Amino acid sequence: MATIKDVAVLAGVSVATVSRVINERGYVHADTRKKVEEAVKQLNFSPNEVARSLYKRKSKLIGLLLPDIANPYFPQLARGVEDRMQEQDFRLIFGNSDEDEEKEQDYIQTFIQNNVVGVISSTNYPHSPIYENLKIPVVFLDRTPLDSPSVYADGREGGRLAAREIIRRGSQRIAVMQGPVHIRPAQDRFEGAVEMIRQAGLDYHVVQTTSFSFNEAALWAEELFSKHSETDGVIASNDIAATAVLHEALRIGRKVPEELQIIGFDDIPLSSLLSPALSTIRQPAYEMGREAAGLLIKLIEQAPIDQKNIQMPVEFIERGTTRKVNANG
Repeated sequence: MATIKDVAVLAGVSVATVSRVINERGYVHADTRKKVEEAVKQLNFSPNEVARSLYKRKSKLIGLLLPDIANPYFPQLARGVEDRMQEQDFRLIFGNSDEDEEKEQDYIQTFIQNNVVGVISSTNYPHSPIYENLKIPVVFLDRTPLDSPSVYADGREGGRLAAREIIRRGSQRIAVMQGPVHIRPAQDRFEGAVEMIRQAGLDYHVVQTTSFSFNEAALWAEELFSKHSETDGVIASNDIAATAVLHEALRIGRKVPEELQIIGFDDIPLSSLLSPALSTIRQPAYEMGREAAGLLIKLIEQAPIDQKNIQMPVEFIERGTTRKVNANG
């Protein structure tokens, strides 16, 4: 890999001159600049972004922290963040916390050491002292600490919507998968679903889950049917859990959606490829990522902010794991 010294030797100039050209700092004669640019191109030299930001005292680096990149929902968030940041010439340093608070804190320290000018965090610990002590802007994504800048979906309405749709399609003995108790959006959607089921006066069961992990979803699906075999409708905590429920239901011979209806949450790309395809509540993940990036850019640039807590709408996506209803149903 070429170094700045290699560029200087090829161009016949000093390292300091190469630095001035790369960092657009100080006067360099046009002919000299051209020699340096040609050397950079010939050697395919790429200056270290961290070093360049430190030299210029103006970083263009952003830290993005996600809890679980194995969950297809989070790469959708990340893509929205990245696309919006690149439009403003920002670059991302990415961390995957695995829903581990200690690992999350390590990544925040890594971001600071790399001179980031802002952080977007999809954290389960928004009130951790490490965020309170940061001296750079932070935007929480897919989380709802209303005392801090944040972008999130309307989870409570999503839960109500899931319950409303499964009830109007005929389910009467509903299982609700609660989701991890320490994740506020999971509890919002759970509480919204239970609220709607209670209003309808229907029976329901709760299946407690402790993460959104692929690895444990199959076990929860087995538990659901072993403890609540009479269930005729499942409101899952997310699409991964819903996929596991669908797989287990078909394995034990339950007909979907004739005997059992299932509604997920997120609308990850996999949902439409299942057989039958998964009915779900769509969170606009990509758009949420873009909104979070835009909000952080405003904070970094100290621009006026109309709304520091941005709630995004959700919608029901009807597919094959719920029954059809007529227009008046």
